[in-house]
Order: sequence, then structure tokens, then C-alpha cells
Amino acid sequence: MPTLTIKNVPEDLYVRLKQYAEINRRSLNSEVILCIERAICSHRIQPEEYLSRARRLREKTAQYPITDDDFTAAKVAGRI
Repeated sequence: MPTLTIKNVPEDLYVRLKQYAEINRRSLNSEVILCIERAICSHRIQPEEYLSRARRLREKTAQYPITDDDFTAAKVAGRI
């Protein structure tokens, strides 16, 4: 299996990777491999799957209607 050496890793990135590795109970090496896999091997979602997820979310939130006035008020409040 090939070996990869990464040089000049910024200290804050190294610390964050190490923290994520500990949280996920992985070695630092395994965490880095997982990050690379996620970045390079991300899959494209099919339109049908996307629509299915949207429909499920709509069903879950149907009992919480939000009006245009509610959105406007939230945006205004967020700008203050």
C-alpha cells in the first residue's frame, strides 16, 4: 500500500484533525484517510433521491407553517 507524507500542516488544522480522530475513536492516520475519501469520493445524489428527501422533510415540517411575513421578520431580526 502506498505511503503519503504531508508536510507543513498548519498547527490549527493538525489540532482539529487530532480532536476529530479522538472523538471518532480513530487514529490520526485513519481520520486523514477518511477526510480525503470524503473529499474525493463524494457521490452525486440522484434527482429521485433528492426529491424523496425533500418530501420526507416536508412531511415532518407540515405542522409548522411559516409565512412570508415570518421569514421577513426573521431576516430583519438577524440583521440587527
